[in-house]
Amino acid sequence: MSAMSIPHVSTAFEAGRSAAPGDWRPEARGIAPVCESDRYGGAGRLFTVWFAPNLTMSGVFTGTVGIALGLDFATALAAVLAGTVIGAVPTAYLGTWGPRTGAGQLPLARLAFGRAVVVPGALQWLSSIAWDALIGLFGGDALARLCGWPFWLGALVMMAAQGAFGALGYEAIHRLQKGMTAVLAVAFCALAVRLAHAGVTPAGHGSAHGADRVGAFVLTATIAFSLSVSWAPYASDFSRYLPRTTSSARMFWYTLCGIVVSFTAVEALGLWGASVFTDQTAQGVDTLLGGGVIGSLGLLAVALAALCSNAMNDYSGSLALQVVGARVPRPLAAALAALLGFPLVLWMHAADTAARFQNVLLFVGYWIPGFVAVVVVDWLARTRARGGAPVDLAAEQAHAQPVLPALTAFLAAFAATVPFMNTALYVGPVAEALHGADLGYYVAFVTGLVLYAPFRLRRGQTRSPAASSRT
Repeated sequence: MSAMSIPHVSTAFEAGRSAAPGDWRPEARGIAPVCESDRYGGAGRLFTVWFAPNLTMSGVFTGTVGIALGLDFATALAAVLAGTVIGAVPTAYLGTWGPRTGAGQLPLARLAFGRAVVVPGALQWLSSIAWDALIGLFGGDALARLCGWPFWLGALVMMAAQGAFGALGYEAIHRLQKGMTAVLAVAFCALAVRLAHAGVTPAGHGSAHGADRVGAFVLTATIAFSLSVSWAPYASDFSRYLPRTTSSARMFWYTLCGIVVSFTAVEALGLWGASVFTDQTAQGVDTLLGGGVIGSLGLLAVALAALCSNAMNDYSGSLALQVVGARVPRPLAAALAALLGFPLVLWMHAADTAARFQNVLLFVGYWIPGFVAVVVVDWLARTRARGGAPVDLAAEQAHAQPVLPALTAFLAAFAATVPFMNTALYVGPVAEALHGADLGYYVAFVTGLVLYAPFRLRRGQTRSPAASSRT
């Protein structure tokens, strides 16, 4: 097989037509592009699909970091907002590609990576399982406490439910997130009211000063950035059924607002209640809310939030598995992700390794900015070569890029982050010198851009599929 071609999608992945809004029938289609006759929906549904999955207690607990680093509430909130907005931009932009191609994000990455797409594809699939387990641990614990079940049963029901939504697919996930947007928003507002009634006040003063304060600000912003940019490899998975004529500007702003408002809200709660969010477990949430009916509703919200987030993990993970080359029907691939996540949940619960496991996942997440740099450069080169003509994915697939340049830029981008990292696993020398400021994600993006753009833009001077068709 030539490095200049992309294998045709198996007919097994082409099965199944899209549903209409509100149709809960299972989606059989996998990585095959959605044809124009099967498109439906409007840009507005992108707000809810990117809002609800971020209303999790893990986001609240992450928000406490800014205060722990010695920042005051206002400064930490500014850092969270800045990092969240910057990290949400790639997801919002990549999501606009869905209606223009009918394809998911990892399938589209084959244009830039060729056969080397198996590397980001495998990372995405493994990450989806791992995040499944980490978020499912918290959701399963909440469900078990709510229902009086043993932990293993709560985790099993949680993983089965999220696997089912992942298997049902695109429309079921959109409907779930639409319904849960209001429910979870009310639940987290109730948590805010509880904090106010408990007399919890935001930190007015921080312990960090001078260069340490600047380093803490940058690290807090980077942590917020890492959360919002983590959705980038999923972006067009949840817009690919929208009609080609859907406004790109509306899609961008609905996605950006959904991510920014939700992440900023839950992390602001964490900043506000940092002094009382000491027991970062489902039991801690129940205790904070005072138990009883309010505590039970809080546990239910925690479980539902985990379901919303992990349903998207399973769905995108199923597409990533097919991109890697596994000939597995998409619904089965989604269920498989949940199935594989279940023993990980039990392991983390038994060995109390959840914090260490999350550190590993955040460390691995440094691959995402390099991935974004490569696919964005490739996309811009293709659209420029087409002179504004509509994207013809079939024609573009015949002009896949050589494997080595994209893969080299991708791997080098990750390697370049190492001196700039500040994680629980490793602190690089540059991060130490900068008083804890973590610039790794930004360095990864710039490195990928600098290494890949000259090759791709130079190669883009050759005749494109569109140019060839006009001569």
